Amino acid sequence: MSESVSISVPAVLPLFPLREIVAFPYMIFPLFLKDDELSAFEDMLGHEQMVVLARTREEAAPGQTPQLCEIGTLCKVNQIYRLPEGGGKVVLEGVVRVRILDVADTLPHIQVRCEVVHEFFEKSVVSEALVQSLNALLKIALSYGRPLPDDVMKMIDLIDNPARLADLVALYVNLPLDEQQRLLETVDPLERLKKVYMHLTAEVQRLQVKGEVQAEVTRRVGKSQKEYLLREQMKQIQEELGEEDPRGTEMTELRSRIQNAGMPDEVRKIADKELKRLDRINPSSPEYTVARTYLDYLAGMPWGRSTADNHDINQAEAVLDEDHYDLKKVKERILEYLAVRTLRERMKGPILCFVGPPGVGKTSLGKSIARALGRKFIRMSLGGMRDEAEIRGHRRTYIGALPGRIIQEIFRCGSNNPVFMLDEVDKIGLDFRGDPASALLEVLDPEQNSTFTDHYLDVPFDLSNVMFITTANLLDPVPAALKDRMEVIRLSGYTDEEKEKIAVRYLIPKEVEENGLSATPPAFASAAIYKIIGDYTREAGVRNLQRSIASVCRKVAKEITQGKPLRETITPEVVEEFLGPRTFFNEVAAEQDRVGVVTGLAWTETGGDILFVEATRMKGKRDLILTGSLGDVMKESARTALSYVRATCADWGIDEGAFEDTDLHIHVPAGAIPKDGPSAGLTMVTAIVSLLSGRPARRDVAMTGEISLTGRALAIGGLKEKVLAARRAGVKTVVAPSRNRENLEDIPDDVKNELTFIFVDDVHEAVAAALQ
Repeated sequence: MSESVSISVPAVLPLFPLREIVAFPYMIFPLFLKDDELSAFEDMLGHEQMVVLARTREEAAPGQTPQLCEIGTLCKVNQIYRLPEGGGKVVLEGVVRVRILDVADTLPHIQVRCEVVHEFFEKSVVSEALVQSLNALLKIALSYGRPLPDDVMKMIDLIDNPARLADLVALYVNLPLDEQQRLLETVDPLERLKKVYMHLTAEVQRLQVKGEVQAEVTRRVGKSQKEYLLREQMKQIQEELGEEDPRGTEMTELRSRIQNAGMPDEVRKIADKELKRLDRINPSSPEYTVARTYLDYLAGMPWGRSTADNHDINQAEAVLDEDHYDLKKVKERILEYLAVRTLRERMKGPILCFVGPPGVGKTSLGKSIARALGRKFIRMSLGGMRDEAEIRGHRRTYIGALPGRIIQEIFRCGSNNPVFMLDEVDKIGLDFRGDPASALLEVLDPEQNSTFTDHYLDVPFDLSNVMFITTANLLDPVPAALKDRMEVIRLSGYTDEEKEKIAVRYLIPKEVEENGLSATPPAFASAAIYKIIGDYTREAGVRNLQRSIASVCRKVAKEITQGKPLRETITPEVVEEFLGPRTFFNEVAAEQDRVGVVTGLAWTETGGDILFVEATRMKGKRDLILTGSLGDVMKESARTALSYVRATCADWGIDEGAFEDTDLHIHVPAGAIPKDGPSAGLTMVTAIVSLLSGRPARRDVAMTGEISLTGRALAIGGLKEKVLAARRAGVKTVVAPSRNRENLEDIPDDVKNELTFIFVDDVHEAVAAALQ
């Protein structure tokens, strides 16, 4: 059976070009036009109410006729109405395919000559099979979620014409515009039906695969994955609504921080791996917070950020002199470091250890060094630290784990080359939680700290650019291995003259400002400052001196607020009025020469001090009694001194019978204060010889030195501190071992000029210098 589609059309028809759609016969569709387009469309139609719609191959330049496809669709205009908001809608119905022969006119609108494309088809077993298969495929697609309007489904069931069925189904299959145009240009209905059938088959197969995958995913997906899918859908909805997803923003920001952190390659790989893992974790999970905090630390560490060093040595020297008086060795060492750094850009930071009594400026010196170098400053106190994790951090497997204090402080300062001060390194504790001093070995070793690994970060961080400074009052409690890694610089106490200059330059201006006296600052007389130093403070540093000056300033401020006359000058009398009776006395000058009482010199963690060794005897059983809270070493020195005197009693004019039926008692006053060390050996020998020979000891002669069992005078430490203590106490002559003669270089000239130094090689010389 044969059928043909025929229709009579005018010779010339108006044409409306299309870009975004393809019009098919039997298709009813709307066109939305602007006001000017709608007016032009109405003028173009005339009375025929017929128009040719054809797709353009490419965009035409203004004023030029667009290049048209050969096959278009003759459409009937069913409705035209204007919209209230402007423009209008045209409802068209596709009638038949037409072949465009040529363009008859372009003004005022395009008119073309065309002919109807006659479609012949013949019902056959093939066409009937294709129609039935197409209907079945449409129902399958409908079952997989490809919806079609109900009226369309009814029409498809009733249509047995392959041409009409192919055109109708083509509208509801997702085909690209070019493919739709090729279907329109396929004149043979059976061939067109085959193409539509092939496209629909591919679409159904895709829907089947998608359905199977979706079913498998749905079967495997648990609660967390479902939440993830919902969250992704919510993210898409928020994007459509123009709302931001907080988590997406957070991940984007974190990814950007990691990219800009300047991490080494191996660290960057770990960070990227952790970031991918974080993206898969539910934000409500505790593990999310752990991973998020870890990435925050990785991204925030100053892997490549550092401050530029100040290479102007003269300026650095001026800064150090401005902040601190004297301390020549320390300043010289810092300037040496700067000089080397100027000549060589890449070098390891020094590990300095400032050892000295309290109040001499160890901690504040670190701030000055940072200011002189132009670096950031970090201070961390080690006093009482007992947990090794304070240095190395906790592993991330522990709840509440954090990096160690080293990494935390560098993270906060944001620079990989700060001046890092570790205060009170001699006061680190030790218990079952670990040994923090041993954990510091890697931190303070220039050969190892370039790959310091914190337990929390678990990646190496370069500490070689950091300038570490440690402080200690005593070097003895510091483990030998840790001490070996540090360059020790000793800070001795200040002389009275140095304290007076420090008070005038630094302490008084600071306390005047702190106590609100800047408008009417009182002038401190030099004698008043020396009175505070000599009568109210007895220390190696200037901490108590600062407190006493602050006390005077507070009392001046009190008088001002009470309306009393302003004290323009602080004199010694005003000092005594404000601070009360003197606290310290000249212990040597106030005493007389006595038998068995010898002045000694001692070194303590607060600086030098004098001590008196007193000896007496009584009837007994040749016992030696030692009192005064003496340590084991000092007790051994006393026994060594007694043994030596007994072995050489003839040299001193002492009768051997003096030791028979006699107990000797050696006492060191200030019995509540623990004392230890070997440097009181010479003093004890002299006290015993004075007692047994009846020769008084000169109180203005102070001595220090360890003795051997053969009577040699052995070298001691802390000579400068001891000499300063002797001067404060009013001593005129200092007796010390000959091996300490070189230490005189450390003592200021004004102190050396006031004292007489006697250096001895053995006990006999020391006794001769001390006894009358």
